[in-house]
Amino acid sequence: MSENLIRIGNCSGFYGDKLSAAKEMVEGGPLDVLTGDYLAELTMAILYSQKIKKGPKAGYVGTFLKQLTEIADTCAKKNIKIVTNAGGLNPESMTEEAQKILETLGLNLNIAYITGDDLLPKIDSLVNEGEKFTNLDTQEPFSNQNMTTLSANAYLGCWGIKKALDEGADIVICPRVTDAAVVMGPAAWKFNWQPDQYDQLAGALTAGHIIECGAQATGGNYSFFKEVPSFRNIGYPIAEIKEDGSFYITKHPNTGGLVSRGTVTAQLLYEISSPKYLNPDVAAHFDKLSIEEVGENKVYVANHFGSPPPDTLKVCMNNAGGFKNTMELIITGLDIEEKAKIFTDELVKSLGGEELYDDISIQLIRTDKPDAQTNEEAMATLKISVKSQDPVLAGRLFSAKVVELGLANYPGWTVQSDINSGSPFIEYWPTSIQRQRVQEIVHINGKSLKIKQAQHQPEQNIETDDFEVMKIDGDLSEVQLGRIYGTRSGDKGGCANLGVWAKDMESFNYLYSYLTVDKFKELLPDMAQYHIERFYLPNIFSLNFFIRGILGNGVSSNDRRDGQAKSLGEYLGSKTIDCPKHIVQKYHANR
Repeated sequence: MSENLIRIGNCSGFYGDKLSAAKEMVEGGPLDVLTGDYLAELTMAILYSQKIKKGPKAGYVGTFLKQLTEIADTCAKKNIKIVTNAGGLNPESMTEEAQKILETLGLNLNIAYITGDDLLPKIDSLVNEGEKFTNLDTQEPFSNQNMTTLSANAYLGCWGIKKALDEGADIVICPRVTDAAVVMGPAAWKFNWQPDQYDQLAGALTAGHIIECGAQATGGNYSFFKEVPSFRNIGYPIAEIKEDGSFYITKHPNTGGLVSRGTVTAQLLYEISSPKYLNPDVAAHFDKLSIEEVGENKVYVANHFGSPPPDTLKVCMNNAGGFKNTMELIITGLDIEEKAKIFTDELVKSLGGEELYDDISIQLIRTDKPDAQTNEEAMATLKISVKSQDPVLAGRLFSAKVVELGLANYPGWTVQSDINSGSPFIEYWPTSIQRQRVQEIVHINGKSLKIKQAQHQPEQNIETDDFEVMKIDGDLSEVQLGRIYGTRSGDKGGCANLGVWAKDMESFNYLYSYLTVDKFKELLPDMAQYHIERFYLPNIFSLNFFIRGILGNGVSSNDRRDGQAKSLGEYLGSKTIDCPKHIVQKYHANR
């Protein structure tokens, strides 16, 4: 391990990421720690379903064990630590399986696992003790809903990971820790940081946030994708963290992808709300930091400012929402809207009326073109979804009623979906809990070590630095927004964010003045119904729009075609805007 920094690489950004990335990371160049982030709100629902189907020993990310088999020997020889949240809902069982793998390989590595995040067994007692579990997105009281809670996990921080490494762990298997905790813990261990070293912790949190989604920091899903030299064998990100919390982002040599100011900025803006980014251990202020390219595929991020975290921990609850079913039909040619209306009116009547269902969602997706050159170009899609606590109402009854109208409704009736019985769905309930009610425990070498909750100062509100808005004069020219500005969007529970960034201060000044919330809604009229907040980060030439309620009760229950809002940024980028001609001339040729 280097004396003045710790080199942490990430091999996974989600459950299903590139299986060979772990092997490529440990063999591709020097590393001190390999991390893997596998969990999201949807993943927790998937792991719950796994436990129901396979039994109480299930509930973890099995693909990690395949990766461990491939890399354990190399990690032992190179003294590379492994920290992962693949333990999911069952870190103890995963540890048992990991230990079997090590024994088969003849390796004597020390495994620790962490518990304490699982609140499900004590939900009732916590409510009786005064926990409200209010929905953070909707502010609805937990007592007002009648759904059965299937899983409830507090987001743990980095101190259990640090303790495990202090105790000599070579592998740390975590449950629902924050995505960045798997990076923060090793950094805190390396430099023996303490809970009140907020600036240093803010740096590690920022590094963890940037590399947590794997190749998204190294050119993947990048708006200016033409700048990426190659997408073949794209390198996964590495954070080289210094003792003061500043860090470099890079990747292994001889790999595809790109590390640039833009790719790092894009990932920094991903899935955030305000520039004050909250974590169980620190609040990092993204509107204070600096990003600088210092070499080929190497970016330096510094000037980190941290403040005390809130006195609550975020909790991911998944509740049994009932049953849902969806049917899609094709409508072709003229009078698309009228055809959709006569069908949906008749369908709802034949179902017994909207009042029988918890929700009926009707979406007419207009992909049809006038004077189409192919049959397919003349088609639109009518998507109808129903939800009910009654599996019969949301089952074959609904599908059959759709099909019954096949010869008795609009001309060109065509169905794309099979008759099916519907399926149960899970509703995400984001909430919080007083941190003193959560007891994190590290299990290692037959010992169970309780992690003491750190005592923090009161949470601070730090104002965004003022900056002088320059007036940008000159003739205007029409251009698609994405030819000049980068975008990155994603889901935050039932909400979504859309970050937009410029490449220099002049372009940002125009963006700041032009792209107001009203203009945002004008460009994206289907966003007009939602409450939208705009935040600005002039230090990295960026705006962030936070769209409340667009994803309903989370990805597992909403009916949007893009249920995680990943495409919203590119949607905005396709819109035509007025922009000073000299700015257009400066950047348009690059995209």
